[in-house]
Amino acid sequence: MVWLALASLVIVAAAMFILVRGNRSIRFLRELPGNLPSTPPRVSIIVAARNEETNLEAALESLLAQDYPDLELTVVDDRSSDATPAILARVQARDARLRVVRIDRLPAGWLGKNYALERGAAAASGDILVFADADVVMRADAVRRAVAHALAASRDHLAVTPEMIGPGVMLGTFMSAFTMYFSLYARPWKASDPQSRCFIGIGAFNLVRGGVYRAVGGHARIAMRPDDDIKLGKIIKDAGYSQEMLFGRGMIGVEWYPTIAALARGLEKNTLAGVEYSVAAILAGAVAQVALFVWPFVALACTWGAVFALNAATCVLLVAACIDQTRYVGVSRWHAAGLPVATVLFIWILLRATFVTLRNDGINWRGTHYPLAALKANRV
Repeated sequence: MVWLALASLVIVAAAMFILVRGNRSIRFLRELPGNLPSTPPRVSIIVAARNEETNLEAALESLLAQDYPDLELTVVDDRSSDATPAILARVQARDARLRVVRIDRLPAGWLGKNYALERGAAAASGDILVFADADVVMRADAVRRAVAHALAASRDHLAVTPEMIGPGVMLGTFMSAFTMYFSLYARPWKASDPQSRCFIGIGAFNLVRGGVYRAVGGHARIAMRPDDDIKLGKIIKDAGYSQEMLFGRGMIGVEWYPTIAALARGLEKNTLAGVEYSVAAILAGAVAQVALFVWPFVALACTWGAVFALNAATCVLLVAACIDQTRYVGVSRWHAAGLPVATVLFIWILLRATFVTLRNDGINWRGTHYPLAALKANRV
């Protein structure tokens, strides 16, 4: 037992060191200068919206309030049946920079959101494209600072993480744990390294040079990928273009999911896609998380002596790393105290999503069923 506890401590210590050092190498968008050239490139913000009546108007107002000097906004209404069309018409009447594209029929071989973003990009006239979600709220200087940095650093693709708005205790606890594990898996700080195979993409804010987007095939290359945001980053990185991730706390905000139930349903669509539809990878990941991130906390109640001390040290490292993670997500550091509970919830969501996807032979997203075979066929 001593050797197992020691091995766990060493593995966790190494992983947390990599995580903390990596996170601290990523810059905050709010800290970057926003100095543009005298003639800045035209920017097209592209949003796919389907039944987004709850948050859409506030999001659009924040996008249209950007202080960028040459900007257009294209919203693609993807077969909405709620008040989304009325909201778009109302906002468009106030600001002619908003262009609305309506989709009434989804062609075969496309996920709805991906087709909407492809249509939006086709309608855009900007030299730089910014793909954003329909519930994202941005500070007025967000686009200006992002474009200025992309130009100054010669980045072809810039992904910015959002701050979680009003998530509550349970969702805040989950977010601190989820982003920690996602960062360990994706290692986004390595995305800017041309020698690394790591890549990144963020649905809330993916900035791409228009020529690069077209050169890699746009969303047509990832037409059936429910993890389209990060896979857009992959095809850009694989083609040899440069990319970087920034933290958007204080600049870009989103209410990710309103409840735990909505969170579980929302993650159904891309859980298996994130591991290339490998059930073995999901199961192996679940076992590893239990062994490294859950068992040390449980063991505090049933071990003593040296084993207890080693497990306690592992728990302290995990919670300390989770506390550090909260500064990037925008949730209270006290949420880190719920790390073992959040980890168990995360494992349950992964296993549940895998079961539901296999049972349904695919995913249900935005009112459409997509067969598993068709999803698997779109490999990038």
